[in-house]
Amino acid sequence: MTDSPIAPLSVREQFMTEPGLGAGNFLDHAVRLNPNRAVPMIYTHSADPRGRVTLHGHSLLDLVALRDRYARWYRANGVRPGDPVGIVVAEGLEPLIHYLALTALGAIPAMINDAMRLDVLLRYLEHVGVAGVVADDTTRLASAYRAAPARRPRFLAPAAEIQAFDDSAAALPEEYPYRHEPDDVCALIHSSGTTGTPKSTILGHRSFWDGKQPRMTRFPAQPYDRLMSLMPHTHAGGLSYFLTAILLGLPTVVMGDWRRSVVEPVMEAFQPTMLASFPRTFVELATGELPVRGAAKVHSWFNTGDSAHYGHIRRLVTLGERPAGLVAAWLLPPGADAGAPLPGSQFVDGLGSSEMGMALFGGLTTPETPRNDRCVGKAQEAVIKAAVLDENGDELPDGTVGLLGVITPSRTPGYWRNPRLTASFELNGFWLTGDVARRDSDGNFYHLDRTVDVIDTADGPVHSLPVEEVLIADCADLVLDCAVIGVPGPDGHAQVPIAVVRLQDGAPSDELLEKANKELAAAGLATLAAVEIVRDFPLGPTGKVLKRELRTRHAGMFHRA
Repeated sequence: MTDSPIAPLSVREQFMTEPGLGAGNFLDHAVRLNPNRAVPMIYTHSADPRGRVTLHGHSLLDLVALRDRYARWYRANGVRPGDPVGIVVAEGLEPLIHYLALTALGAIPAMINDAMRLDVLLRYLEHVGVAGVVADDTTRLASAYRAAPARRPRFLAPAAEIQAFDDSAAALPEEYPYRHEPDDVCALIHSSGTTGTPKSTILGHRSFWDGKQPRMTRFPAQPYDRLMSLMPHTHAGGLSYFLTAILLGLPTVVMGDWRRSVVEPVMEAFQPTMLASFPRTFVELATGELPVRGAAKVHSWFNTGDSAHYGHIRRLVTLGERPAGLVAAWLLPPGADAGAPLPGSQFVDGLGSSEMGMALFGGLTTPETPRNDRCVGKAQEAVIKAAVLDENGDELPDGTVGLLGVITPSRTPGYWRNPRLTASFELNGFWLTGDVARRDSDGNFYHLDRTVDVIDTADGPVHSLPVEEVLIADCADLVLDCAVIGVPGPDGHAQVPIAVVRLQDGAPSDELLEKANKELAAAGLATLAAVEIVRDFPLGPTGKVLKRELRTRHAGMFHRA
């Protein structure tokens, strides 16, 4: 036993070849093989009225005890292998404990961000066909089910009921934890809803682990390393980092709030060397006064979901320090030279999704990296093949824009109870990621847009993300953040690009359009028809900007009476 919870290298190497390890049983493998199982490693936090932060540590053995108590409640309430159960609790460690309990019974947690709108939530629960629902607040759900009792699942329980459960007389099944087969469904993860009603993505026991094996030896896990996870933990990204941390034994604070006012004091108390999040947190940390004290020891920032913007990244990498012997992110080739100690940090911009199973592409930015807008690097080891395709599934030559497709064992088995939707993302053996991209002659991929966000102008398609890069990086004195969308133009047929912008404090808005178009023209990109100033963006339950709502809000701006 040591004071560090990090698993010995020999144990981490064993995880890479364990035949039965997967998304349904990673905690049991960690407890069985990590000799430091009693050392606290997963942290939550609380703050007193003066804002002073206290960290609360949980060892692997503590997590097992919590999991088993929750599992006894679920078993007593009739949950059996294969039953989907809706989990609608606040982000943080709590949804992960429910995940561990349900998978230990062979059941299927349907992880739901509690910010989902009630009417959408009801439709989603009905589509999944849940046996029951556990929620922080059951009041609105109970009321809705009283109005439509035929839709009510078998049980609807407050999360507090499980937390207070006396499990002394409750039994677990004889075969516990459940033994998963490789193709077993371990969770259902809803999409962000940025393109409409959330889709229900299946996470498979084996497929969700496939591709993560190299992290066991190449993810930074030195005695000084500490991870701050700000991912939504009802999302595949949060679950992926939690799985990685548990197997590595990596000290990790799991947070449910991504706002800077909450995050920064915890950073200062925890002193992370790594921070993982969706872009929403990085935007907040990179704008205004930089979090110098909280980021003093950060050597790596990990982003996934939507790609981050260079204008924000370039500020974050000035923070922290890169120690000698830093294990380069898994995005670099094995044996890559870690180099000498350097000031500043590295930003790993991963392009991934629940459907891809993990970040399958990743661009690495340091203070020394030349600017290369929208480059997400080369396909990672988990990818058998990545290509830019036309609408027939034929590969396009380098430099040509098309649909991004991947062939990888980490991809989702499909969408729950929707084989037709699953088939719509399969083309010529590839899984379509929903992105528009191009590849250069060196094999680097450039993420240009989501397919639904391409702007169809009279002069041809305009891709919104490169335009956003220029506004955020080259108009930084005016632009805090922005979203570029297409709206119907004056002729009522073709779209025109506009920018919906959050201004820097005190920045004048009257000169923004002229300056933005000057910079866009210099970069060889399409210019804007207009800019609209807003205080905030409409966000989906996972914190992504809802461009579809922006398009609706501004659809009539050139046709107002």
